[in-house]
Amino acid sequence: MKDALLILSGGMDSVTLLHEYRREIALALTFDYGANHGPQEIRCARLNCERLSIEHLIVSLPFVPELFTSSLLSGAEAIPEGRYDEENMKSTVVPFRNGIMLSVACGIAESRGLSRVMIANHSGDHAIYPDCRPQFVEAMDRAMQEGTWQRLRLFAPYTALTKTDIARRGKELGVDYALTWSCYKGLDKHCGRCGTCQERREALRDAGIDDPTEYMD
Repeated sequence: MKDALLILSGGMDSVTLLHEYRREIALALTFDYGANHGPQEIRCARLNCERLSIEHLIVSLPFVPELFTSSLLSGAEAIPEGRYDEENMKSTVVPFRNGIMLSVACGIAESRGLSRVMIANHSGDHAIYPDCRPQFVEAMDRAMQEGTWQRLRLFAPYTALTKTDIARRGKELGVDYALTWSCYKGLDKHCGRCGTCQERREALRDAGIDDPTEYMD
C-alpha cells in the first residue's frame, strides 16, 4: 500500500530510501531552499523518481536564504574542507531545516490522505546536525501525531545506520549512485575535498562499490 511521503534530497541516503521503500511511497518531496548544491540535488531527485514512476514535487522555500545563516547558503567558497566530523562542518547547519521541511511535508501528507512521512537521516549526522538525532525524530513523531487528525507518523529507518550501511543496502538494491549528489559546493563536479565528498568516497569504498562520481581532484 502506498501510504508514505518521502523527503527526497537527491543525495545517497534519501535516494537509497526511495528505492528501498518504492512500493510504499506515494509522493516524493524535494525542497528548493537556496542551497549551493540545490540544482544538482533536484536533478538527481527528479531522475530517480522518473525511473521508479513515483510522483515528485518540488517545494520552494525562498525565505530560507533571505533569513537564515549557513555556509550551505553562501556559495562554494564558504564551504569548509576536511573531514565531515570536524568542528568547522557545523557552519553547514541550516537552522532547524528538517523541522521546517517535516512540518510542510506533514501538512501535504495529511492533505493527500497519507499516513507517514519518511526521512533519511543517519547516525553520521548526529554530531553536527541536531535535527537529525534520535531525540529530534522522536519529538517530531509525537508532534505530528498530536497535530494531525490522522495522527501521522514520522518514519526514519536509517537513524541508527552509518552511511556505509546505507550504501550496502543500495548496492543490494542496485541503486545507481551516479544519479545522486553529495558535494555542498554546488559546482559542475564533486569537489572531492569537502566533508560530504570525503564521507561519500569512504562509504562507497567501504561498501565495496566502484565509485562512479566525477571529482575535481
